[in-house]
Formats: sequence, C-alpha cells, structure tokens
Amino acid sequence: MPAGAPRLDILKALGDNTRYAIYLELARSPLPLSTAEIADVLDLHVNTVRPHLERMREVGLLDVRSEASGGVGRPQHRYSLAADAPALGLEPSPFPMLARVLLEAAHEAGLEPGDLVEAGSGQGRADARAWAADADPIEALMVEQARLGFDPEVVDLDDGAVVAFAHCPFRALAEAHPDLVCSLHRGLVDGLVETLGGAAVVRFHPLVDRTPCQVELAVG
Repeated sequence: MPAGAPRLDILKALGDNTRYAIYLELARSPLPLSTAEIADVLDLHVNTVRPHLERMREVGLLDVRSEASGGVGRPQHRYSLAADAPALGLEPSPFPMLARVLLEAAHEAGLEPGDLVEAGSGQGRADARAWAADADPIEALMVEQARLGFDPEVVDLDDGAVVAFAHCPFRALAEAHPDLVCSLHRGLVDGLVETLGGAAVVRFHPLVDRTPCQVELAVG
C-alpha cells in the first residue's frame, strides 16, 4: 500500500457510493475485471468508472495489470483488490454461498432430517459448554439464538416458556429445503437445552408449521 495513503484516505475513497459498488464487485470476482466489465455489471459508462478505479488505485485498494488486446490499440487494464489492502470488513461473506452449496450436497446425498438434527445438536452441546453449570437455560437459549441472528422473543408460561424466532437468517435456504434447515435449527436448540439441563424441548414448530418458527419449553 502506498506510504502516503492512510486508512482515513481509504475510508474516504469508499465513502463514494459508486466506488463502494465497484469495490464490492471486485471483492466478489475470482478474476481481475476490466473497466468495461465493471461498467457493464454496474450499468455505468466506462468514462464514469475510470476515474473511480484510478482513485482506488492511488490509495492502495486496487492492483492493475495490463493485458494485450491482441489487436490494434492500447492494452486493456484489469483490476483486482490489492493483496495488502486492508479488509475493512466490507467484503461480502462467503458463508451464505458455502451454506447453500453444503445444503444442496446434503440434499443430493439423501441425508434425512434426523441426520441434520444430530449435526445441529453437536453444535448446540458445544455452545452449552461455554456457559456456567448453573446458567438459566432459557436465558442461554435467547443469547445464543440472538447471536445467530434469529431475533428471539420469549413468552413465559406457568410451567415453561415459548421462544419465537422473529427473524430467520436462513429463510431463503429454509424455504428451499425446510426439512433439512429447520431440522438443523431444531438440533441447535435441542443440544443446547439438553446439555444445560433445567428445561426440556416439548415441541419445535418449524416454518412449515408456524411463522415465525418457535419452540415450546418445559422448565424444571
């Protein structure tokens, strides 16, 4: 990265909406992209894209290489994220794509919902071991599910509680393969609650049963 390009300059460069969009496209792409390819994806004119690319190169965000076009004219420039550019936490996460691929593989392999329950239970048991032995199982469930992005809400009952999950971070996957995704979610809940003790899962309602999905718990 150029010595004269402090982090503030990099953040300022990405403060422009067009440069930020270009940055995301380059972060997603497995191969360097030409100015014309970037312009085409973002529906912009190449003359609009060029100065933004140059600004990002100046602050050390991009690497550029020249590639002969094979004909008459100037070599084509292709851009990629610089190897030493700071991550900044702005790159799209690869995990949604990885989850989708693994789910498709599980479906093609003929895995049963019970297999996914067991896989989720293993992670739930591991999550439970991070809590104190006398931890409240409902509180622990709320915290762990909030950490995963399920936005849980609890309704206390005389002999237990109902925890509803207002937001499903895997909704698109769950709608495509509800039996597998919801079974994995149930396993996460089962493993955590069972390992902590003090409560038991009475019934788990997946998306196909109820929206939002929820779990009924008996306490004591």
